[in-house]
Amino acid sequence: MERTITTAQFIAVIRQLPSDEPASNPGVWYKTQKEHWLGWLGEYDGPGAYGRLPGKHRDAKFAYNHIVEPEMLLWLIEAAGVRSDLVKAAKFACAQGKSLMQKSGAIRKCVPWSVVYDTICDSDGYSNNHHSPSSSRKVSRDGSS
Repeated sequence: MERTITTAQFIAVIRQLPSDEPASNPGVWYKTQKEHWLGWLGEYDGPGAYGRLPGKHRDAKFAYNHIVEPEMLLWLIEAAGVRSDLVKAAKFACAQGKSLMQKSGAIRKCVPWSVVYDTICDSDGYSNNHHSPSSSRKVSRDGSS
């Protein structure tokens, strides 16, 4: 079985994650990595600010595997509750990379999509976020919410 959820379901999960500390960075439109994820995914089926091909309807796995911003990935794996030893390994691997692409790839080698998926979806296919028992985060593995 394919381990993925739709981008809409991924957005719903991300909305429920705790935010990182806001930072004011000149030249960027977002204040947090959570906001960055939500903005990036919110325009995912269209060209957005990145010139994507509209109408492709990519899933969350595709989105995770195509992020080239290590800070987004690091925030997600921490906020989602990925095991701390894997987060630590991902941070170390990221620091070894020279480009954003190398850093992002290094993070994904330590924490592939399957780990993120298993962290946010329990064996029954529902959101498994450890920060709150909110049922609004439940995501079914078959694509329903």
